[in-house]
Amino acid sequence: MPEILIVGAGPVGLTMAAELARYGVVVRIIDQSDHSTQTSKALVVWSRTLELMDRMGCTPAFLEAGLHAHGAAIRKGQTVLGHTRFDDIASVYNFALMIPQRDTERLLAEHLQTLGVAVERQVELTSFMDEADHVTARLRHADGREEQIKTPWLIGCDGAHSTVRHGLSLEFRGSAQGDDWVLADVRLEGAAVPAGDEISVYLHHAGPFVIFPIPGGRARVIATVGKTDPAHTRPDPTLAEVQSLVDQRAGGGFRVTDPVWLSNFRINERKVSDYKRGRVFLAGDAAHVHSPAGGQGMNTGMQDAINLAWKLAMVMRGQATVNLLDSYSPERSGVGDMVLRNAGRLTDMATLANPLAQSARNVALQFLLGFHAVRDKMAATMSEIEIAYPHSSLSFGSHAGRRWAPEHYAGSYSGEDREPRFVLYTADAVKGAALTARFPTLLEPDPRAPTESENLLIVRPDGYVGLSAGRDDWNDAERYLELLAPT
Repeated sequence: MPEILIVGAGPVGLTMAAELARYGVVVRIIDQSDHSTQTSKALVVWSRTLELMDRMGCTPAFLEAGLHAHGAAIRKGQTVLGHTRFDDIASVYNFALMIPQRDTERLLAEHLQTLGVAVERQVELTSFMDEADHVTARLRHADGREEQIKTPWLIGCDGAHSTVRHGLSLEFRGSAQGDDWVLADVRLEGAAVPAGDEISVYLHHAGPFVIFPIPGGRARVIATVGKTDPAHTRPDPTLAEVQSLVDQRAGGGFRVTDPVWLSNFRINERKVSDYKRGRVFLAGDAAHVHSPAGGQGMNTGMQDAINLAWKLAMVMRGQATVNLLDSYSPERSGVGDMVLRNAGRLTDMATLANPLAQSARNVALQFLLGFHAVRDKMAATMSEIEIAYPHSSLSFGSHAGRRWAPEHYAGSYSGEDREPRFVLYTADAVKGAALTARFPTLLEPDPRAPTESENLLIVRPDGYVGLSAGRDDWNDAERYLELLAPT
């Protein structure tokens, strides 16, 4: 089996490589940098990502390394306007797992090594050409050596400045948000330090101030600091400047100490319209970047990788038609649009400048967060358990496209799984066995009894309902599988 080339060894590229390798697909993963991420960067792994990581077989290591945050508080000074609790998220992982990106990359790389794959560092993709049945790629090594390879598929997981995206000449539509933001990874000391198991958002007329808990007794604080002339680079903040923001926007009462990272950043909101062009794919920041509000960027990218990996594996293994790959871009581009929209709205709400609008926002938040349904909706959206594909070409039936609750397939998938296959749920064991025998490459060999209805269901390898039909609609099931079967 020829090697699939993955460019970029951040969380998205590592997830892609691990999933493909788990399914027995030969991969090669390269990165231009000589080392992995050394800073905290992306901090949160959400519930849906943890559920999908269960299938990868690496969730326990993440749970041990991370901090479980059980809610978020919206404040005005020392006054709490409202809480969103994560405890009622409909997942066994009903919390936000706070873990620095450097640890996420380390754990994913260690997991990948157990599958026999190591990242090739200081290897740069310099150019590529999409041919009829392969991609020709040119690589440059640290010693200057040039290498030309052929790969059946090229996957760009190489970040916001993606070489792969540039090579495709795809427009990265969007804009930069006007404000500069400061970021500081510090320790917090004092009587008014917020609870260590929740995210705290302080709303202030001068701009928002947010505290994220980090393992090891640390915290990430970010805040807007106005606009800087684009022609000039704002210097990194000092600890005294961060303390000034604490005193002004959080009402004081605690000190920031022991900084390990002080930096500035700007928010970009950009996205490509298509994640696939011929034999080349984009995933993660190479395809979409947006505000960090909601902490969904890395999660969305990792879920891009998981969505593509099982489809690519089925095609590479001859289990499914190559047309299966055409579902990747519409499914994940739709999710990217939603995340971009939600993150932008949260940022716009937090950075309102008009005093009257700020007052109205605060009153509305205090009122709305008094309702349990509103709090649950916010938590479900942040956790990404509501992501669904109802309009996908792979979704047939009134309830198709929705997430199949993990308790229904617990134990079905693990790090030992070598074949991505659909799962048939039916009350008719005899007809179910006949269908699985007819489509052995697509379906797991043993049909399962339905758990929440008597309907006939076909569940995708990533735990979303593909077909939802009546209990006797076997013709619908056959037609669904015929569309996916290899020719």
